[in-house]
Amino acid sequence: MTADDSFGRLDDDDYPAYTMGRAADMLGTTQGFLRALGEARLITPLRSAGGHRRYSRYQLRIAARARELVDQGTPIESACRIVILEDQLEEAQRINAEYRRASEASTPSDSA
Repeated sequence: MTADDSFGRLDDDDYPAYTMGRAADMLGTTQGFLRALGEARLITPLRSAGGHRRYSRYQLRIAARARELVDQGTPIESACRIVILEDQLEEAQRINAEYRRASEASTPSDSA
């Protein structure tokens, strides 16, 4: 990968650009919290060639939502389940909207 390729990936929400330490700093949490999210299978960070965890912006948004719930007193396991369900709901709504648009586009309009 060239330097130009690397810069282009910085806008990619799924690109694992953040180390565990940086991710924890950005979220205002501990590295242990991020490990707990991994153990609960909410997020699975990619590993660098040296075995270090790397997080994407998408994963950081998910972790931030889990932290918000935990900060409100929700047990971490429950927070992870809530975040997973919220993410699934958002995806289902996105797919439904796409089907709706496609259906409306393929239905001839009544111009009589």
